[in-house]
Amino acid sequence: MDHRKKEKAEYLVQSVDRALDILESFDYQAGELGVTELAEKLHLPKNNVFRLLATLEVRGYIEQDKKTANYRLGIKPFEVANVFLHHLGFRRQARPVIEELVVQCDETAYLAVVDGSEVIYVLVQDTSQMVRVASFPGRRLPVHCTAAGKAQLAYESADRLDSILQHQPMRQLTEHTITDPQLFREHLREVAGLGFAVDNEEYEPGVRCIAAPVRDYSRKVVASIGLSGPITRFSLERIEHELAPLVKAAAIKLSERLGYEATTVPAD
Repeated sequence: MDHRKKEKAEYLVQSVDRALDILESFDYQAGELGVTELAEKLHLPKNNVFRLLATLEVRGYIEQDKKTANYRLGIKPFEVANVFLHHLGFRRQARPVIEELVVQCDETAYLAVVDGSEVIYVLVQDTSQMVRVASFPGRRLPVHCTAAGKAQLAYESADRLDSILQHQPMRQLTEHTITDPQLFREHLREVAGLGFAVDNEEYEPGVRCIAAPVRDYSRKVVASIGLSGPITRFSLERIEHELAPLVKAAAIKLSERLGYEATTVPAD
């Protein structure tokens, strides 16, 4: 502990310190933990651990699995991490990749992250074409009917996917929107196999989008890179033969900038 941290140690709030101990107990090996496990690991009474978990759960930092009754990290740490990545240079790392993608195909490109049952567009670079799909940083759309959302959901665990889908109904926005949970899960398996997702007029009639997952140094999918445009330019043939390879290459390039090794076998 450095000198400044040692000076401030006397001001520690014990309950906050213990709550942080709980959050830091979860890692890549321990994805879920029970109250008894946490109590033993942190040498705390089970009643104290339960109260701390209840507080963290209300704030979204912890969530409980309904089947096992164990606890795992919630969405809030991911949101805080996204803020950190933003200020650390996540968008700065993505900008040249997005700009290059636009130059390659002259279509609107974007970077997006999942937030609960929504996807947030954090970076958008417009095409020079007169006819374009309007978008802007900060825009929120449902995950179940967007390429950006599906490209990330395809790599979530079954329990996590259940939690996300239960949070908000899968609304029917167009005649092409997938609203059946089982069909949607089957669709996501296809997305994972292809390595990219397509929004085939599922959110808005006359608009198609394509997106691929972005991974960080830990191989976790943290975002997606995509393209959007009118169906007059986004034919399914063009998507398959031209746009999909470009989007997947851009996603790999940004992933490598975040420390991901492309030669590694992707995590499910």
